[in-house]
Amino acid sequence: MRTAACLVAVFVFALAASAAAQEKQQEKPPIDPTPPGSLNPEPLPPLEHPNTATPAKEFFARKPTPFPGPGRSIGGYSDGCLAGAAPLPVNGPSWQVMRLSRNRNWGNPHLVRFIERFANNAKKVGWNGLLVGDMSQPRGGPMISGHTSHQVGLDADIWFTPMPNHVQNREEREFTSATNIVAADLLDVDPQIWTPAYTALIRTAARDPAVTRIFVNAAIKKALCREAGSDRDWLQKVRPWYGHAEHFHVRIGCPADSPECKPQPPPEENDGCGHELDYWFKESTLHPPPPLLPPKPKPPLTLAGLPPTCKSIVQAP
Repeated sequence: MRTAACLVAVFVFALAASAAAQEKQQEKPPIDPTPPGSLNPEPLPPLEHPNTATPAKEFFARKPTPFPGPGRSIGGYSDGCLAGAAPLPVNGPSWQVMRLSRNRNWGNPHLVRFIERFANNAKKVGWNGLLVGDMSQPRGGPMISGHTSHQVGLDADIWFTPMPNHVQNREEREFTSATNIVAADLLDVDPQIWTPAYTALIRTAARDPAVTRIFVNAAIKKALCREAGSDRDWLQKVRPWYGHAEHFHVRIGCPADSPECKPQPPPEENDGCGHELDYWFKESTLHPPPPLLPPKPKPPLTLAGLPPTCKSIVQAP
């Protein structure tokens, strides 16, 4: 009986450990296709009986305009908000904003200036122009779909599709698909699509002093490691992450004029091209098996989990 009880305990423990690991893996699918937008987006209905348990994303998603005042990033990249947001113009000399219906082309003014600068520098290395995806909501904060970060106006998604030679109409911006540059087996980039231009583009972003991290699919990181040559310092900013096969995610650091911004620890001081990449190409990472136990859903982030200033910002008219 004692032996049987021990075996049952070991089995239960293994189930729980396996479920926890698989829950983490399944939260982050290997590929995250860019969803289409809408030509006639419907405003969200007013919240009925909001209370302290209402997810914070429901409040922030219902604010179509920024909080007035100077630009301030408040809190952390995944638990914060934004005051004084500036919009990135939907058309620029070397960029165009995509998915306008999402109303996520807002950022700290420092982020807007970075994108304008990066777009100009990318042009110099042969990239025709940037297609800019999600930045932040008008008041930052958590989103009802798509991201955990992007909350303080210091993150931006840049598509791997170069800007076309014409100003896109609304339908093109809402329904054009981004370019997936990862091979179907997820082990490397797609040789039919990949060119050195992608390396030049990401290198240009990473060399900007404002940038602290760039997130790409691990297959893209592998290709960058292979093609970087002897100039490799910029690679330490480029980190492998789930998804990110159709766009790369650029993050800039906390600006000096945002004292309430919570900085992220700097990345490790190496090129990230060694054994640390192996995890991303394990079968259990690329194709996680279904969980043995149903994963327990995480409780949503509420206003109580954000800096107190954020509550005032999202509740203001």
